[in-house]
Amino acid sequence: MQDEASYTCDSCGEEIVVPIDASAGEDQEYVEDCPVCCCPNVIHVMIDDDGVRVWAERE
Repeated sequence: MQDEASYTCDSCGEEIVVPIDASAGEDQEYVEDCPVCCCPNVIHVMIDDDGVRVWAERE
């Protein structure tokens, strides 16, 4: 299981690396400000047998 994954900020297009906490469950959603443009993103994390999938959308 990987401990980091990346998503693309929906506002500025920058690739952002985030830590993965598998203890939080297989289907996660939280809000995080982009460290580049400071716009809030809703981060989605899905963990399954194929690995980790992370994507973001504007809040």
